[in-house]
Amino acid sequence: MGPPDETPPGGVRPAEGVEGLYPFLYAGRAGLDTALEEARRSTVEKAGEIVRLRRQVAEESAAELAACAEEMAARFTAGGRLFSFGNGGSSTDAQEVATTFLHPPRGRALPALSLTTDVAVVTALSNDVGFEVVFARQLAALGRSGDIAVGLSTSGGSANVVRAFEEAARRGMLTVGLAGGGGGRLAELGLLDYLFVVPSSSVHRIQEAQTTLYHVLWELTRHALATHAPPEAGQPRGTGHAPGTRDVPGPEPVPRAHGPG
Repeated sequence: MGPPDETPPGGVRPAEGVEGLYPFLYAGRAGLDTALEEARRSTVEKAGEIVRLRRQVAEESAAELAACAEEMAARFTAGGRLFSFGNGGSSTDAQEVATTFLHPPRGRALPALSLTTDVAVVTALSNDVGFEVVFARQLAALGRSGDIAVGLSTSGGSANVVRAFEEAARRGMLTVGLAGGGGGRLAELGLLDYLFVVPSSSVHRIQEAQTTLYHVLWELTRHALATHAPPEAGQPRGTGHAPGTRDVPGPEPVPRAHGPG
C-alpha cells in the first residue's frame, strides 16, 4: 500500500502556488544563480533609468523650481501655510512633504499639514459626501489666500486632486502640482501656478523622481527664506518684505549724549 495522497481538495498543493510566484526559491543552485544575476541586471537598469530621469527633470525644471521656491518662501514669510494631498503612494509622499517642511532635518520649521493623515476626516467625507471632494472640503475649511497647496498624482488624473486644486485656486492659494506621464488632467486645467511633470510611464520611476522634486523644492525654499526673513535686531528694515509691499522706514535714531573727549 502506497503513501496516502496528501493533495488537498482542488488538486493544488500549497507549495505549488508559492513556487509559481517565487520559482527561484525552489530551483537548484544553477537556477538560483541565474535568478540573482537577473535581479542584479534589473536593479542596475532601473537605477540608471531613475538617474537619467532625475537629470532630465532637473535640466527642464530648474528655473521653474527656483521660481516656485521663491513664491513659497514669500508665502511662508507672510504667514502662509502648506497643505499637501494625494492618493495611495502619493498619499505617503504628501505626508513626507508636510513632514519635511514642518520637521526639517535642519533649518526653520514651517507650518505644513498633510490632508491625508486624519483618518476620521478622510473617512467621514468619503462616506458622507464623496471621495472626490475629500481634499477640497478640507481646503474649504482650512485654506485661505496666501496659503500653499501641493498635490501629487502619478497619473495627473486623480479626481479628488483636481477638485482640491480648483478649490485652492478659488481661495487664492499658491498651487503646486507634481504629476507623471504627460501631466494628465492637471496639465489640462490651466489654473495651476506650477506643475512639475515627470516624463515616464512607470509609476515607480515617477514616484522616485517626485520624491527628489519635493526635497529639492524644500531645499530651495529654505535658501529663499534667507532673503525673505525679517531683519535681525539692529539691521536695516525693508529687506524681508513680501511681494507687493513697500519698505517702511524705521524711526529716526536718537542722538547720543557724548561726554568730554
